[in-house]
Amino acid sequence: MVVGGAHPAGSSRILRLDPSALPARFRAFDDGADERVRFVELHRERVVLRRAVRGIRMAVSLPVAAFLGVAIRILPDPERDGGGIVAVVLEHNDPALSVPVFVAFDGADVVAEWQLWARVLGRPLLVADDSGRLREPFRRLGRLRFVEAGARRRRRGPMKGRRPLILFRRGIASRPAAPVVHRGEREIIAPE
Repeated sequence: MVVGGAHPAGSSRILRLDPSALPARFRAFDDGADERVRFVELHRERVVLRRAVRGIRMAVSLPVAAFLGVAIRILPDPERDGGGIVAVVLEHNDPALSVPVFVAFDGADVVAEWQLWARVLGRPLLVADDSGRLREPFRRLGRLRFVEAGARRRRRGPMKGRRPLILFRRGIASRPAAPVVHRGEREIIAPE
C-alpha cells in the first residue's frame, strides 16, 4: 500500500499496520526516491528502509532506539480541499527517515493507535506544537511517566482487620498556649 498515493475507494484508512503482527513490510511515499516510493520493513527492534535514488539502490537499517518517538501529525491532502490526513509516525531526527504506521482521513482511532505503537515499540509519545517542533505531552523521568497523585482510598483488604481504625484517624498533637511549670516541688528521682 502506498501512503500518500491513490486512496482505496470506500475506505477511511489509507494505511493501518497491525503492531501485533510484526515484522511488517509495506510501501510508503518518499519524495526523494525514484518513482516516489520506498519499501519499509518494520520489526520490533529494527527498521529497514529500501529505496532507489537516481538508479542507485540503497538500504538503511536503523534500530528502533534511534527514533525519537511515536508522533501524531496532521498532513495536508492535495486531493481533498480543506481536508487533512491524520498520521501516526515513527519520528526520526532526519524527516526523510520517519516512518508512517497509521494514516487515515478521520481521527477516530488515532489516539488508540498512537498509544499502542508507542507501547509496542518502547518509544515515547510525541506531539507537534504550533511551530512543528516535537515534544512529549506528559512529563517523564526515564521510562516512568508523571501523573498527579490521587487521594488514598481505604480498601477492604486483608490488612483492614488487623489494624485499628484509630490509627487512621490520628491527628496532630496540640500544645497548650502557655506551658504549665511546677516550681518548688520535689521530684521522686531528685537527689537529696
